Amino acid sequence: MKTVRIVALREDRKRLLEHLQDNALVQVKKTGKSRSGFERVDVSRPMQVFERNVTLTEQALKILDSVSPEKGGLLSSFKGRREVDPDDIGVIAANSGEVIAVCKRLAELDKKRADNTAERTRIATQLVQLEAWQKLDIPLNTTGTKSTAVFVGTFPEQYDQTALKDAIAAENPKLTYEIEIVHTEPAMTCAVIFVPASQKPMADEVLRTLGFARPMGATSKVPKAKAQRLREKSERLRLEIEMAEDEIKSFADKREDIKATQDYFRIRADKYNVINHLDHSRHVFIIEGYVPEDDCERLRELCERVATCTVEFGDAGDEAPVKLKNNRFAEPAENILTMYSPPGKTDIDPTPLLAFFFYFVFGMMFSDAGDGLLMVIATGVLIKVFKPDKKMRNNLKLFQYCGISTTLWGLVFGSFFGDAPATLYNYFNSTSDMTMAQLLPWKTLDPQKDALMLMVISIAFGLVHILVGMGCKFVVCIRQKDWGGAFFDTGLWMLLLIGLAVMAAGMFLAPPLTTVGIVIAIACAVGLVLTQGRGKKGIVGKAVGGLASLYDITGYISDLLSYSRLLALGLTTGVMAQVFNMLATMMGKSVVGFIFMIVIFIIGHVVNIALNALGSYVHTMRLQYVEMFSKFYEGGGQEFEPFSLKSKYIKIQEDQQ
Repeated sequence: MKTVRIVALREDRKRLLEHLQDNALVQVKKTGKSRSGFERVDVSRPMQVFERNVTLTEQALKILDSVSPEKGGLLSSFKGRREVDPDDIGVIAANSGEVIAVCKRLAELDKKRADNTAERTRIATQLVQLEAWQKLDIPLNTTGTKSTAVFVGTFPEQYDQTALKDAIAAENPKLTYEIEIVHTEPAMTCAVIFVPASQKPMADEVLRTLGFARPMGATSKVPKAKAQRLREKSERLRLEIEMAEDEIKSFADKREDIKATQDYFRIRADKYNVINHLDHSRHVFIIEGYVPEDDCERLRELCERVATCTVEFGDAGDEAPVKLKNNRFAEPAENILTMYSPPGKTDIDPTPLLAFFFYFVFGMMFSDAGDGLLMVIATGVLIKVFKPDKKMRNNLKLFQYCGISTTLWGLVFGSFFGDAPATLYNYFNSTSDMTMAQLLPWKTLDPQKDALMLMVISIAFGLVHILVGMGCKFVVCIRQKDWGGAFFDTGLWMLLLIGLAVMAAGMFLAPPLTTVGIVIAIACAVGLVLTQGRGKKGIVGKAVGGLASLYDITGYISDLLSYSRLLALGLTTGVMAQVFNMLATMMGKSVVGFIFMIVIFIIGHVVNIALNALGSYVHTMRLQYVEMFSKFYEGGGQEFEPFSLKSKYIKIQEDQQ
């Protein structure tokens, strides 16, 4: 990575920035203050307009999707961005005003729809409240006449005529009144009380004591008439909502235009955001940033071709962003690496190693040739048909390579949808008892019968995996000229683990190897005791630190044992598949049994693929992140993010830029 400083004429700013954005070569530095003799151009107002338009188009697309969902289904997520000719950008810009007007209209219609929906909800609540008063033939807000006070309302208990009169009499036997109960239900009584106007204060006190409350929102209309008017209003609102939704649907053919316009304003907002951080004088402006070393000459040629400028390159230093560069085999694993963290300033790029071990481990865990072939075919079809963008394509390629590994390991384990070939053979030939080992012309490793052997293989692979991680640490230390860290802290531990492995192998293969392993292990242990306390003060401190370091062997043993999940996941995939195969043939040979077999076989293996693919993916990542990366990888780097066309729906045809 190199630093770059471009000094260009101010009149060439628009043209130069557009070409830099098209080619995505430079990550622009964004600093808070301008240098002496220069100033910053305030472009915040137009940038706010662009960002507001992006938000408006996003809102418009959500409105369209809520009323008229875009066709395409789940597989549409694999589809890449629509390619457009560079000349079409001018057309998009020219039509942007019309499209924004459409978006505003969609926002208005959606607001009207939301307001009407809320109003209908309020009306529905009122109708529920009026339901109890439908028999009442006077308005709910009636308070009385010149000679009579009228109380229309509810009590918080259920009363009949006698009980309510008794309750009122118990509060004040002097009160003169007439009662009409309109409606009762548990915990509520709707009633009308008539009292002489002269006793109104007395009635107020009695009714308040009994929890009497007048209806909320009472009007001068009779409840039945009020309810009818509310229903008519609700119906009008419903029709208005339908009309608004129909008009929203009429704009469905504008969806692609809205997407393109959103990307246009997003691109312009990004460009103005960069302008906001550039130093300007009266005649020139300055761009500073980072560029990959391989792109330096290309950048120079581009700048000198489109603008009057000078281009200077320099060393980027430790704070430079990171741009990964790998071959086709390793590139799909870059997404796995960046999910953890981009490499730091002292790290090596572990992507090639990560790719190999990720494919290897995933296949060993999934370990079914049928499932692996399905992965390879499915990912290949998706890449061919949908032509996804680079990131999605790399994700699909990752699973395609994992599918190849899964197929190979499935052949090693003799698993093709479990024991499906043998099960089907026995289903149609009742007298036979064929097994997968008999069907396949090569010797297989059965995870159920050869579990111990597979456990040894898993632990052995774990040792190799850990040693590779430690080897990376050794290389990092050598690059930093940390000789003690390379030979004492890493090298001795690597030799100790190798010695223990040789000792263990000697127990099963050749006894002399045991002696060799013991000698190596003891020599390395002594070396660790003598060197691991070198940072401590005093002889005692050094001795204690060296002896204490040997306790780390328990951590390495724990790490090795965690690779037993390779056996566990591989065993699970095969056993689940065999169980589903057995269930599929339970109904015997008949029409119903044949249909049952097909249904159970499909459903069972779909479930098996989903569960074990997810489990293999998660546990494979764990082994990479926890067991391997912990031995050497620091991370914490900043990913290279060039000034580019960060569009969501469209991309400019590269060959015509």
